[in-house]
Amino acid sequence: MIRSMTGYARAEAQGAWGRLSWELRSVNHRYLDVSLRVPEELRAIEAEARQRLGARLSRGKVEAGLRVSRDGVAAPISADAAQLGELAKAIELVRRELGSIAPPDPVRVLSWPGVVRAEAADLAPVQVAALSLLDQALADFTATREREGASMKQHLLDRCAAIDEHSAAVRARLPMVRGQWLDKLRARCRELGVDVDPGRLEQEVVLAAQRMDVDEELSRLAVHVDEVRKTLSREDAVGRRLDFLMQELNREANTLSSKSQDAELTRHAVDIKVVIEQMREQVQNVE
Repeated sequence: MIRSMTGYARAEAQGAWGRLSWELRSVNHRYLDVSLRVPEELRAIEAEARQRLGARLSRGKVEAGLRVSRDGVAAPISADAAQLGELAKAIELVRRELGSIAPPDPVRVLSWPGVVRAEAADLAPVQVAALSLLDQALADFTATREREGASMKQHLLDRCAAIDEHSAAVRARLPMVRGQWLDKLRARCRELGVDVDPGRLEQEVVLAAQRMDVDEELSRLAVHVDEVRKTLSREDAVGRRLDFLMQELNREANTLSSKSQDAELTRHAVDIKVVIEQMREQVQNVE
């Protein structure tokens, strides 16, 4: 199954640690180029995330970003008893020196540096959830690229059929073109009043037939078109192979056009080149 290199997916998850969201997007590229962005606190999963992306994707310029939102999630905190004790001693000293003072404000006490400390959050559950969510996003991402790839496959198969039709039309017209060329040669000789030696005329016919012979080009076109169809049925990444086949198809179409000695044959050759160009544009986006 062929896949497009263009795709987009987004996946979100909510838990005790807050909200996670992955966003994946890609465009065509000669190789696999992954740009990964994760929050600093989850930097430890970066290597594993890259490995999972590389295992599912072969080509494309991919942007993958992870966001973490902790809105509404209370961070665990604790008071430092030793620091509170030292602060209480200082307050008592002030009371003895200055006499009666107002009781200390608990909120202001808690804001004193070192009295309250935030407990380090356990990041393991968040890391596991982030990687699991990445797998979900990748599944959706791959499905999107496969759906687009299926459309591209049908487009390419339709163009293969068009090349077959034009090639068949060329084959059907070749005998007529050869006959017309021979008739023109004989008519020209009669106009000039030249008595042409039959052997010489036969030699000219053979030479002209060689110049106009496109059987080899048509055969190679058929072989390459058949190879395109086989390639489209493969399960691995086939973009580079298809790109090479487009070059081969274009080479044969150019030769076919250069050998054409008839307006109708030239039209078919040009139409084949147009079809190949349409295919090439699609192939540029195949993974």
